[in-house]
Amino acid sequence: MTDLFTVDGTTLRWRGGGETLVVEPWGRDSVRVRSALGDVVDADWALLAQDPSAHAQATVVVDGATATLTNGRIRVLATASSGRDWQTGSLAHDCRLAFHDEDGRLLFSETAAGGALKLRSRTYRPLPGGGVHAELTLETPAGEHLAGMGQYQQDLVDLKGATFELAHRNSQASVPFVLSSAGYGFLWHNPAIGRATFGSNRTEWSAQSCRQLDYWVTAGPTPAAITRRYAEATGHAPMMPEHGLGFWQCKLRYSSQAELLEVAREHTRRGLPLDVIVADFFHWPHMGDYRFEDEFWPDPAAMVAELDELGVELMVSVWPQVSLESENFAEMSRRNLLVSSNRGIDVQMWFGGPSRFVDVTNPEARAFLWDRCREGYGRHGIRLFWLDEAEPEYGVYDHDAYRYHAGQGLEVGNLYPQAFSRAFAEGLAADGEEAVVNLVRCAWAGSQRYGALVWSGDIHSDFPTLRRQIVAGVHMGVAGIPWFTTDIGGFGGGRTEDPAFHELLIRWFQVGTFLPVMRLHGDRAPASEVLAADGSSRQPTGAGNELWSFGAAVYDVLEHYVHLREDLRDYTRELMSAAHTDGQPVMRGLFHEFPDDPVGWTVADEYLYGPSLLVAPVLEAGATSRRVYLPEGATWTCLSSGEAYDGGRWVDVDAPLSVIPVFARDGALHQLVGRLASA
Repeated sequence: MTDLFTVDGTTLRWRGGGETLVVEPWGRDSVRVRSALGDVVDADWALLAQDPSAHAQATVVVDGATATLTNGRIRVLATASSGRDWQTGSLAHDCRLAFHDEDGRLLFSETAAGGALKLRSRTYRPLPGGGVHAELTLETPAGEHLAGMGQYQQDLVDLKGATFELAHRNSQASVPFVLSSAGYGFLWHNPAIGRATFGSNRTEWSAQSCRQLDYWVTAGPTPAAITRRYAEATGHAPMMPEHGLGFWQCKLRYSSQAELLEVAREHTRRGLPLDVIVADFFHWPHMGDYRFEDEFWPDPAAMVAELDELGVELMVSVWPQVSLESENFAEMSRRNLLVSSNRGIDVQMWFGGPSRFVDVTNPEARAFLWDRCREGYGRHGIRLFWLDEAEPEYGVYDHDAYRYHAGQGLEVGNLYPQAFSRAFAEGLAADGEEAVVNLVRCAWAGSQRYGALVWSGDIHSDFPTLRRQIVAGVHMGVAGIPWFTTDIGGFGGGRTEDPAFHELLIRWFQVGTFLPVMRLHGDRAPASEVLAADGSSRQPTGAGNELWSFGAAVYDVLEHYVHLREDLRDYTRELMSAAHTDGQPVMRGLFHEFPDDPVGWTVADEYLYGPSLLVAPVLEAGATSRRVYLPEGATWTCLSSGEAYDGGRWVDVDAPLSVIPVFARDGALHQLVGRLASA
């Protein structure tokens, strides 16, 4: 019986029935599990390399048919068996894992055989080419609450009972880490296209094509403790630079250097704070040229210099699409630096003309991309990049149609946004940039260590969509991506002269004041045609999207909140420091600070901006009041009225159009009391 397991230091290994199962400590209070038909392989998709000192006290004890690996707060019990299967007449071999906390309490387990049911927890169905369709089935607590998984356009704060496509789309970022109120965190360490289902009777993870099952588990007494271990395992976000703390101005799109500079100058004339202004897409001749079009942007260096005098950073949009007409297409195609199509004509997107995507899973392609961006932008002093279409946004999301340097699309497709951020983070760092932050439309596990500021994609301009961004930001924070933002006002559907849009914009702007990054963006109607000197057309420019574009009454409210954001700068800096050093999210569900209050796991229309501010935005058209839940275990002071409330209760509060209900915890930020009343 002692031969059922082998132990190498603190690594536990079991073999049987053609399968290899490896369990090993991976960071404090954490373990990594890999299993495969044949031998397991090394894969560094998201997890950082092991630090042996982090689990120096880990132990493995084998006792016949059981083995126990203990690493701090987590304990894994492996139970093996070998014997005759009487239905088939053959020998059968099995090993099941159960995960406990330091007190011996069961957190979850791999599914049991169920007697005559003969259930398997780990299954593999071989595919042509050597991969497998793999599934993992777990028995998890029926009453647990779950959070994480990245960004999905829904308004569920408790994910128990939900199912998720493990794939990226425009406005969907699949980051497969889930945190349980039962006291564990679970990372599906697999970039394959697949599905996760969190049923009341079982949890199921599946990969359409992969080489092995690979997952990571940590145990902790609080969400903060679990989040801390997850950041240690997958990487900490850098420290947000100072220009990330204030207000960012953007629209679709500034069509010229002159237009963009005039907006920055007007901010200065009005005394409005401005940290970053953005040059959106089609400032280039062709997609994939990675430079400004001379006619509309004649002197980028002078533009950057003037903005620098105004105290403003310039961010430029970079798309991974490479037009067949791009000056770089022929070389990139010849050198296999582009994503390849497995079938049909090798065109993957048609917006702006036929194009293919840069294959950022290829280190050579990442280096080529950064080299072109350094020449086209970096030499002018530009150090901020907006990495759009980072899913990538295929014309059709048929993931099995595409092939990457790192593998087939079904097998590694979810890695793309992480690699896109990596290309710019490593390029900037190599050129001496210490504070990397890049706006990106998608992320995967580990993206945070590459300075990824994720925004929620091309979302619609309406109140239901605004509501969905609240839980999107909360779940992104749980999934290890602390930097999150949205297009204030929504991306599409807003008209500058529409009173209904004015109300939505004000309510969204109020939310943006209390997001990790406050950024105004959108495709406002009506658009205007843009023509070159020779009469040829360019992408249109949307209507004005500046604070002063919507009338005096709207301006008065927006002006107040953009200055309030400045008042929050010191506090926001503290939150960014906690994200950097301790892995804590900036935007938090109520459960993060108050895990013992069961209501906090169910409230989907409030959130915490750091530990000290509870934000309860108005998310319905025409509403001038709302009901707010104040978590138990603290005293809460309303920043507009100054009234204090004990926690553990619901309160009804006034919220006229100029006011967003915000409550300070236990007397924190007392200098802000009354600031919202004067909005």
